[in-house]
Amino acid sequence: MVPKRVRVGGFEIGGGRPLALIAGPCVIEGRDSALRHASFLKQVADRVGVPFIYKSSYDKANRTSLTSYRGPGIEKGLKILAEVKKETGVPVLTDVHEREEIAGVKEVADVLQIPAFLCRQTDFVVAVAESGRVMNVKKGQFLAPWDIRNVVEKITSTGNEQILLTERGVCFGYNNLVSDMRSLVVMRELGYPVVFDATHSLQHPGGLGKASGGERRFIPALAQAGTAVGIDALFMEIHEDPDQALSDGPNSLPLGELEKLLKVVKKIDKTVKEV
Repeated sequence: MVPKRVRVGGFEIGGGRPLALIAGPCVIEGRDSALRHASFLKQVADRVGVPFIYKSSYDKANRTSLTSYRGPGIEKGLKILAEVKKETGVPVLTDVHEREEIAGVKEVADVLQIPAFLCRQTDFVVAVAESGRVMNVKKGQFLAPWDIRNVVEKITSTGNEQILLTERGVCFGYNNLVSDMRSLVVMRELGYPVVFDATHSLQHPGGLGKASGGERRFIPALAQAGTAVGIDALFMEIHEDPDQALSDGPNSLPLGELEKLLKVVKKIDKTVKEV
């Protein structure tokens, strides 16, 4: 099935359009960091010729530990994201965790993201849908791919069909996730663009005790495999120095490795969509 097209900024995702990239650090670490990452990522995406959405969260409300860094908060975080949009011209995506945040976030973000742990919270999902903005739904790591249909029905009940569906791995024993590539096919059959998160799929939730671990060495393999299935966008946590990242460093791709990987997945995407 060819999914619907969803417009974000000046380009479309889905409907046979070329692969898009959703990328950035897990959490906003400061104004200078956000502008630096967004500028570099845009330059790489432009050189390779891949549509790009900058992603970063103003608050990571689901951190493993109470003492983990969560971000600058909504007020400062949205100001930083607004500056990123103004300076780079790229659309931005960020998580929303509370109904009270929606009104402010929709004024800045082009895409409102439903975190995986909140994808079954009916009132919250409906409230985000009623914003009228493009939504990126992270499929919970506790859900089968066909279960996401119920989430889609909650969203479309509001009349909002600007939906992106993201696979980010499924729980496989303690502190581990695996990616079942069949889920990308199942989710695509719902008729909406499918995104593959090649970095959170390699996370080890809570694997470091007070933080999550991960296996970033497998990012290229998963990104290539997901693209070969026929996805519409690739989602990746990317950081200039993953070992020093304030969130999700173990499963973040180093900035310097992005361009080579993008060139490969672009070729794969072109081949798949020409068949």
